[in-house]
Amino acid sequence: MCGIIGYIGVEKASPILLNGLRQLEYRGYDSCGMACLDKDIEVRKGVGKINEVNNSFSFEEINGKMGIAHTRWATHGGVTQKNSHPHISNNGKIAVVHNGIIENYQEKRDELKEKNFEFISETDTEVIPNLIQYFMDKGGDFVDSCKKALTELDGNFAILAIHRDEDVIIASRKGSPLVIGIGENGFFAASDIPAFLDHTKQIVYLYDEDFVVMGKTLSFYNLKEGPVFRQTHTVDWDVEQAKKGDFEHFMLKEISEQVETVKKAIQQEKAIVENICDEIRRAKGIFFVACGSSYHACLSSSYVFSKISGIHVNVVLGSEFPNYTHFLNKDSLIIAVSQSGETADVLEAVKEAKKKGSKIISIVNVMGSSLTHHSDEFLLLNAGPEICVLSTKTYTAQLGLLTLIAYSLAENYEEGKKKLEFLWNVIYYLTSANTRNKIKELSEKLRYVDHLFTIGRGLQYPTAMEAALKIKEVSYIHAEAFAGGELKHGTLALIENGTPCIVFVAEDNEKEILSNAMEIKSRGGYIIGIGPKNNEIFDTFIKVPEANSMNPIIHLAKSVTVK
Repeated sequence: MCGIIGYIGVEKASPILLNGLRQLEYRGYDSCGMACLDKDIEVRKGVGKINEVNNSFSFEEINGKMGIAHTRWATHGGVTQKNSHPHISNNGKIAVVHNGIIENYQEKRDELKEKNFEFISETDTEVIPNLIQYFMDKGGDFVDSCKKALTELDGNFAILAIHRDEDVIIASRKGSPLVIGIGENGFFAASDIPAFLDHTKQIVYLYDEDFVVMGKTLSFYNLKEGPVFRQTHTVDWDVEQAKKGDFEHFMLKEISEQVETVKKAIQQEKAIVENICDEIRRAKGIFFVACGSSYHACLSSSYVFSKISGIHVNVVLGSEFPNYTHFLNKDSLIIAVSQSGETADVLEAVKEAKKKGSKIISIVNVMGSSLTHHSDEFLLLNAGPEICVLSTKTYTAQLGLLTLIAYSLAENYEEGKKKLEFLWNVIYYLTSANTRNKIKELSEKLRYVDHLFTIGRGLQYPTAMEAALKIKEVSYIHAEAFAGGELKHGTLALIENGTPCIVFVAEDNEKEILSNAMEIKSRGGYIIGIGPKNNEIFDTFIKVPEANSMNPIIHLAKSVTVK
């Protein structure tokens, strides 16, 4: 995952691009770079976080009123200055930044080498500017040569390209996120809206294989359809939502926002929720499809669907969904869940399901994202921008909305909404600054451990899985989750003296999960209990009120503060 941004307008580009990069740093932070066009294209790039590279290369000194920039999370090629973006064509006239993976880059690189093109990086991206140059050398203009080059690329991409002799930026996407911003003083293109939210709330969401020429005006094409119309939307995100304010970092800010985001997630039109419930009741074969944190939210919600509404739901990772497509038909229902609406594996799963005639309902946070385009119906989480890589507020928002649907399926919409509203005060307490400060002592004990385990039963098992994922994402500590009853099948052999284990406890399985915790304790494990009441086997206890089917929401709202 990388972040890209482009600007063309009447203002100096480099300060705008630098600020945009800082808003996109969550998408990659091992290297970054910028290219602006004045009389020539000037490129500056280096290894390190954005502020570190800027201290060395002074991005804001670059002149020009148009430019592109990139912050990288390495996928092809090591973390080096040569591999960082932007990449330049052999003739030095074309600069490109890219997010995604070009699957046939080796084939295209070999073809270009046969035509005497040289490559200085290990990246897949470098084939793009050189392929554009190749088509221009054959007589094409810049715009048409970009179109031809992109049609020859396999895989997913979002690209921005500029040419030394052209006052335009080319923006195109296929499978990777890219949005256009329309401001009073220019046009923007970026991987995510917060990158230019300071300048405009007027947004154009692009479809797969859309191709935009950004100059004095905007021209929209599609590489398959030709000229197209794309509607302009106004986002209702507050600029302050995309800033960390007084918080040390975005993770703490977004943890604290969970009170509001759970509240907003369940503010849905009842008629729309009930219509979706009717689709679920009619379906013969229901699949939750998601990746990462959204997958854990779906797994947890499948327990709630079973318990509250008596409906069975299959839960499938987006990347594994191709193994299930032979079951699909026109009576199948896919409920796709994604924060961004741009998760490639989920989108591929949805496209395959549509080929089978299946109905698609999505739960997503970004209006106008690719997933909303491919869905028959969708519900928005209304959580606002989530900047931190680690999902906090959208995870609990997903749980809240899916729980509301489960209660609606049981014809208890109002009861479900009332129970979710009860959680607001609980979440406020669990995520408050006072509570976070109390947990700092525990985090100091855990920060240098090599391994950490999380366990739970029932609804607490998916919670344990999500907690382990968050620990890995944020702390880079090996963390592994287990269903409590599975410890005896070999895992206990990994427990050594002092090995920490977070135990998620609920009233309906208290006896069983405490027995599992005692097994770990007897082997020297350090037990951290999260639940409604303390127990003598806990070395550390974090109190969380009992909330029955709502436990996953408040348990995760609490456990992320430990990190």
